[in-house]
Amino acid sequence: MKESPDTLNSQAIELASRGEYTEAIACFKRALTMANKNYLLWYNLGITYRDAGKLHQAKNAIIAAYNLAPNNEDILETLSHICYLLEDYDEASYYIDTGIEINYLNPRFWNNKGVIFFAKGDYNEACESFENAVTIDPNYYDALYNLRDTYEQLGNKNGAKECNFRLKTISHGESYA
Repeated sequence: MKESPDTLNSQAIELASRGEYTEAIACFKRALTMANKNYLLWYNLGITYRDAGKLHQAKNAIIAAYNLAPNNEDILETLSHICYLLEDYDEASYYIDTGIEINYLNPRFWNNKGVIFFAKGDYNEACESFENAVTIDPNYYDALYNLRDTYEQLGNKNGAKECNFRLKTISHGESYA
């Protein structure tokens, strides 16, 4: 079988799915020597680094993907999430806000924006972001869950109770995300 970026990408994904991150990363790096401008290879490398717990390397790889495909919503969401995991909330917010500019109706962006505000202790802004996510997708389980926790922080018992009721009526996998 001839080695190509596509076959190496597939092989790397298979390796990563089995937790063989070192081998998967080697495959992605080999593929990138053949197709350095392939944003998907950079993105998959970043995801694999993230899953391996190597957040700084993950960020660098996802930034390379972002530079090649700056309007890709998955890249923006992942880059923001990695920045969040690195506790760089300002940079995480920058990428989420960029995503919202591209697609205002992406509930995952609004949910993630709320998570960042919540982590910073800004519960009013978190509440607004989670409410936006739930307005866009009323069955978005994670956003409802986060909104409930935010309502509890704000002392909004009726809001938290309503979220609990709605959480019981939908399954975790029903949402847009």
